[in-house]
Amino acid sequence: MMSDGRADDVYQPTGTNEEQEDAAPLDAQDSLDERGYDEMLDEGYSPPEKPLGVTKHGTTAAEQRERETLDERLAEETPDVEAPAGDEVGDVQDGEGEPIDPEAGTDRTGRLVAPDEGAHTDTTKEVIARDEGIDAGAAGAEEAAVHTVPDEQLEAEDDAEPDR
Repeated sequence: MMSDGRADDVYQPTGTNEEQEDAAPLDAQDSLDERGYDEMLDEGYSPPEKPLGVTKHGTTAAEQRERETLDERLAEETPDVEAPAGDEVGDVQDGEGEPIDPEAGTDRTGRLVAPDEGAHTDTTKEVIARDEGIDAGAAGAEEAAVHTVPDEQLEAEDDAEPDR
């Protein structure tokens, strides 16, 4: 005969999430990827530029009924010839590559926030902001285009310019 209470207390919830021991973020040693948990959050996700599978055979009912010929199926098995990978964005095959602007800097800037966090109207014509770091997601094109120039580099450029 069964005793009073639940027959199997092992699989019963323990209460709130704070009481459970396994509610912590992933440890680096438990991860299958070399990147850490924080880096995965900073990286974010960027969806593909076009839907996958739209141009493939078999997306409509008629194509599914007709099936592919053997030649069409074998053509899919042939590896695509890709252009050699360039070193950065803007590279064109047999081109000169991306122009480098020394005034733009090489370090990418994260989110820019005004000192008053946008609470008041601007009283100066200059734009002043501080780097808040990367927000756990992929940056838009405008944010990715902003680069940080170190103060030492700016001071060196000012010293090099002759006074007029």
